[in-house]
Amino acid sequence: MSRYYDEQETKNKIRLDQLRKQLPPFLSEFFRNRADHTSSRTRLAYAYDLRLFFNFLTSETLDFGDLTVDTFTLDHFSKINDDHIEEFLDYLGFYITNRYKEGTEFNAENQSTGKARKLSTLRAVFAYFYKKGKVSANPAELVDMPPVREKVKVYLDVDEIADLLDMADEGSSLTKKQKDYHAHTRSRDVTLLSLLSGTGIRVSEAVGLNLNDVDVDRGSFRVVRKGGDEAILFFNEEIELALREYLDIRSIKKPQTGHENALFLSMQNRRITARAVQNLVKKYSELAVSFKKITPHKLRSSFGTNMYRQTGDIYLVADLLGHKDVNTTRKSYADTKQEAGRRAAKAYRLRGDD
Repeated sequence: MSRYYDEQETKNKIRLDQLRKQLPPFLSEFFRNRADHTSSRTRLAYAYDLRLFFNFLTSETLDFGDLTVDTFTLDHFSKINDDHIEEFLDYLGFYITNRYKEGTEFNAENQSTGKARKLSTLRAVFAYFYKKGKVSANPAELVDMPPVREKVKVYLDVDEIADLLDMADEGSSLTKKQKDYHAHTRSRDVTLLSLLSGTGIRVSEAVGLNLNDVDVDRGSFRVVRKGGDEAILFFNEEIELALREYLDIRSIKKPQTGHENALFLSMQNRRITARAVQNLVKKYSELAVSFKKITPHKLRSSFGTNMYRQTGDIYLVADLLGHKDVNTTRKSYADTKQEAGRRAAKAYRLRGDD
């Protein structure tokens, strides 16, 4: 497990080093400071946001149009005001980019959530330099957060999870081509879906599992959480049975070099990818619960929701999900308004008591 985590960290840091070369040099101080407080993925997100911001300032504004990103200094940074930031957020509504395919321009846009994340990044950068006494104000704090529409929380109840697992187990509604694959992946898919929905682990944690992370006899397994912390989690008898069947099949597989320890393998006998897991969740959920758009993260939220409904212990759920802040956990289980609506609908009678 730690080897897989270390490999992902290395990839993120290499990409981060590449991106930092496309940012003003003075930001190196900020990234060094954040290295002890944030994950590499968070710092990558900062870098992407900041690259877009400084490209905007040097190419779309009059005040900084005579600069290039590499000549943008801390003194220039201190002259940024809230108007520049509001213009940036407006620009994010629709802009031209070649970020994803060098040399090819296409239109891109950010919804309110994307704008809010980028504003949060700017607030963090200004807050750092303001605290250090290197700028006199934090203009990003003067800009209101874009309103984010509250989305209906989507999750699966225990019966819907049972339907999902049955679909993965039986494959009755799959196409002929899908059934050909299903004959080889049934046990793996059932085990993966069982772990995701029965323990609440992240998809990155699932694909990172190694054979020696699982102790079937004790009903436990080890995961590396975000940030590198290790945790021991437990599973029930249903997951145990699925794991035992899958491990029998896994024992006769011949993994490719470098993938010998991976618990879950692809059809090519390589460690399964997060994208492959997303695709298999989508495939089975579209057949089992077609009116809900389910992702691996929705299975994680379903676990948190159902566990909270069964135990009423928010701190237990926070611990199982690996949340350090219990307020984060409150976003993982279903809105109490939905539960109230469900009870009201069942209690309401169209024809009275007759």
